[in-house]
Amino acid sequence: MKKLSYILLFIFGILLFPVVASAQVDFNATPDDDLGNVSDEFQELFYEALKEKAIENYDKAITALQKCIEMDDSQSILYFELGKNYNKLKNFGAAEDALKKAVSKEPDNEWYLDELYESYAQQKDYDKAIKTIKQLVKYHPDYKEDLAMLYVRTKNFKDALKVLDDLDEEIGTSDQRDRLRHQIYNATGQKKQQIKNLEERVDDNPDAEKNYLALIFRYSESNEIKKAFETAKKLLKVHPESQLVHLALYKFYLDDDEAEMAIKSMKVVLGSRQIKPEAKLKVLADFVNYVSKNPQYEKDLVDITSLVSESAADAKTFIEIAQYYLAKDDKIKAIEYYAKAQVIEPDNFGILRNIILLHLDLSEFDKAEQKSAEGLEKYPSQPVLYLINGVALNQLTKYNDAIEIIETGLDYIIEDNKMEADFYKQLSKAYTGLNNLAKAKTFSDKAKKLEIPN
Repeated sequence: MKKLSYILLFIFGILLFPVVASAQVDFNATPDDDLGNVSDEFQELFYEALKEKAIENYDKAITALQKCIEMDDSQSILYFELGKNYNKLKNFGAAEDALKKAVSKEPDNEWYLDELYESYAQQKDYDKAIKTIKQLVKYHPDYKEDLAMLYVRTKNFKDALKVLDDLDEEIGTSDQRDRLRHQIYNATGQKKQQIKNLEERVDDNPDAEKNYLALIFRYSESNEIKKAFETAKKLLKVHPESQLVHLALYKFYLDDDEAEMAIKSMKVVLGSRQIKPEAKLKVLADFVNYVSKNPQYEKDLVDITSLVSESAADAKTFIEIAQYYLAKDDKIKAIEYYAKAQVIEPDNFGILRNIILLHLDLSEFDKAEQKSAEGLEKYPSQPVLYLINGVALNQLTKYNDAIEIIETGLDYIIEDNKMEADFYKQLSKAYTGLNNLAKAKTFSDKAKKLEIPN
């Protein structure tokens, strides 16, 4: 049985790597800005500083605050405001000095600590940020998540996992913390510990679908296919309405040659609104490959592709099916699915070219001539369309029209001897049809000359 881990990436999408983001203090409250018994001049300077900061004149705000400090340096709020203005100007050294003075005057002021932490985080000074956030943890549990992120930044993975475990136990799991866990396990190679953690989650909370899905993925990633399959079947038993589990089940069933069960799972996937188009394309591609080796299931493939149509598949899906029919030499069916792809991507030149060439192969020269002429209106510099149009016109015995279009197309050929030779062959054929054998031979000789290897 093949390794299946790549399939289940579709369940989760692209893993996001978290960045340090500071937790927030309670902004329903405000820092204590009671200046006490101070002079009118002091108060005017202080509120002038607040006004200048509000309109982003940080330098002027700093000047006003420094004057306040000269008058009375006992007020911690002055250093706090000074630090905030320095942070805005990215003058982090001065911000740190000011904020540390504010904290020294009021060690338990959460606002002061939070601003100091923010300053360290912006500088990516993670060691100092950790020291500060440890003081903040007692105010808000949210800071613990920031602490775990900082531990990851400093590669202190053991402490990071300890913080995550504590948070999961206190307030339950979260997707963001799970992504952080995944980052840690990837960095440390602790696949077994990661699987153990997920197994415990499934046991502790057997109704949570996402825990099963994560465990299925990790088992598959570790090539424990039997366990992954059993977990998927267990999830289906617990949650018979689950759609995402069929992204795993269909592949397990195919590899076990349980076609009927695989088909049922694929129908769920392709009819699901939860599942992304690229995942559906992968499922369909796997089934196309399976049917190419087991043609007795071709009717099921047709049924399944109708589901894809109903769920607005992307053009790649229909191209995949068209190529399947091409491999079976069923050109009519191939055109049908290329046409569906063209509805979704009307500006895809490759699809148009393939459709017209198939019409030529099927001797449907009227259609080939019509579609290539329409194509030339949209793509007037594509030499292959002139050639196809000329071929179709020759087959329809419209020799003069063929000569005109082929001669026009010659101007668009750039260093392609083979295509140029094909153009001359069609000119020779057109002049032969007009019984101008001398010109026919001239162009035939030109074609032969181009075909001689240098």
